Amino acid sequence: MFTGIIEDLGTIEKLDRDGGNLHITMHTSITNELKIDQSVAHNGVCLTVVSIEGNTYTVTAIQETLDKTNIDSLKENELVNIERAMKLGDRLDGHIVQGHVDQTANCIDIIAEDGSWVFTFEYDKNLNNITIEKGSITVNGVSLTVVNSKLNQFSVAIIPYTYNHTTFKNLKIGDTVNLEFDVIGKYVKRLNELRH
Repeated sequence: MFTGIIEDLGTIEKLDRDGGNLHITMHTSITNELKIDQSVAHNGVCLTVVSIEGNTYTVTAIQETLDKTNIDSLKENELVNIERAMKLGDRLDGHIVQGHVDQTANCIDIIAEDGSWVFTFEYDKNLNNITIEKGSITVNGVSLTVVNSKLNQFSVAIIPYTYNHTTFKNLKIGDTVNLEFDVIGKYVKRLNELRH
């Protein structure tokens, strides 16, 4: 379980293919605090630490993960949003994030406002995910509030701190991001479907 509050930006040191798996070796300032078998969110994707060597660690993404996220498009030296699993008893500064990506979206607009940025994303409506105005959404692992919700689009407003301390500063129109929709909203939607 995660909160969507990014702890660090990791740098991809190496990408190794092994059949349908992708081994990702990362460098972060928190590597010395990690342990093997620990869950770490990478752009919102929960992956397990499988090895640690010096100031790098490695996680493995299986084909299922590669098919449903943007992990397969990562490149060496690219920055990735990193968050360790939350500790029981900590404050929940973002919202409940599982690290299970629901689908990807494309960035279709970026507007620089006076001291903030508005990013707009479009996603495939055929997967039946929804956003609501003032609801929670996770974009590449970052817990955000929806400021404009449409059938298959939404916008988020990014404050300078979030912009400077996450990969939002590198995001461009046309880029693909990972989305995790609000878990409570998903349960409500599913209960509604079962009733009708």
